[in-house]
Amino acid sequence: MQMALDLASRGKGRTSPNPMVGAVVVKEDKVIATGYHRKAGTAHAEAAALKKAGAGAKGATLYVNLEPCCHTAKKTPPCTKAVIQAGIKEVVTAMIDPNPMVSGKGLKELRKAGITTRTGIMKEAAQKLNEVFIKHITREWPFVTLKVAQSIDGRIATAGGESKWITGTEARERVHKLRNEVDALLVGIGTVKADNPSLDCRVPGGRDPYRIIVDSRLDISLNSRVLKHDDGKTIIAATGKADKNKLDILFQRGISVLIIKEKSGRVDLNSLMTELGKLDITSVMIEGGSSIAASALAEKIVDKVMFFTAPKIIGGVDAVPSIGGKSPALLRDALKLKDMKVFKLGEDILIEGYIAY
Repeated sequence: MQMALDLASRGKGRTSPNPMVGAVVVKEDKVIATGYHRKAGTAHAEAAALKKAGAGAKGATLYVNLEPCCHTAKKTPPCTKAVIQAGIKEVVTAMIDPNPMVSGKGLKELRKAGITTRTGIMKEAAQKLNEVFIKHITREWPFVTLKVAQSIDGRIATAGGESKWITGTEARERVHKLRNEVDALLVGIGTVKADNPSLDCRVPGGRDPYRIIVDSRLDISLNSRVLKHDDGKTIIAATGKADKNKLDILFQRGISVLIIKEKSGRVDLNSLMTELGKLDITSVMIEGGSSIAASALAEKIVDKVMFFTAPKIIGGVDAVPSIGGKSPALLRDALKLKDMKVFKLGEDILIEGYIAY
């Protein structure tokens, strides 16, 4: 099963909106074939492994980190049919598929065909690997990660707005690897005005994610770097108060503008997540700035945080804090993290964990 999980992870950043799946065919205690889902629209892991195994699959055991699919509402045929036709005698899975169209039905179909099934092997590791898929398929929202690059005293910029670069080379390289893995990046209009970012991915062989700018009134400059991409993957989230003339110009330039309902004069982030989910955007990384981070946490759309922290002290009450907005009146109301991990990246450290709402 560990081999199946390792194989599955090779598809990270490429299988969306599908899960990451790896499969291992074992016969007489020997691995005779492996496969993994490489990209949405291509062969599923089970089908790939069984094709390699050929006639040798008859009487073998199939290890797969997710229950084989049994529905036809996709581009590829159901894996349960392939498993049955291959003559597999036993299927071992890490977890049940949370997709309501499968959710136990796949294993039931296999058992009906006389195949022995076992599930729950390395379940927690399997759930962690596909946490993005699980949230999207069950809640129809993207999995949201808040990424912050800060000084050790929690500042993301000086009072004058200087922020390049607080963290070192290794931390910035890790961020670009993350951009290569998520479906979309999200920033507020304040970050676009202050930094004029391109929001691209600079990993060799990588791919650019969607770029989402939260800009209630369409204050964005038409000369902004983020608007110069011609891949159709730039989305601006605005409200009904958006500049109508600019709306027409952006439309003509192929920039998508989503009109989202307001909340306290700003884009309602919960409504935005619903719209992104409808677009099959399964994962979003929020990259800035202080205000959008505060709003995302306040509106409880954040699942995971990643704080890249540099050994620098900026100081000053006028410097920009990593999380803006108002602080809670009592410490007991502060947000807490669970399942926290700490990593060393050059001179910096990365603290990551999940929000315990």
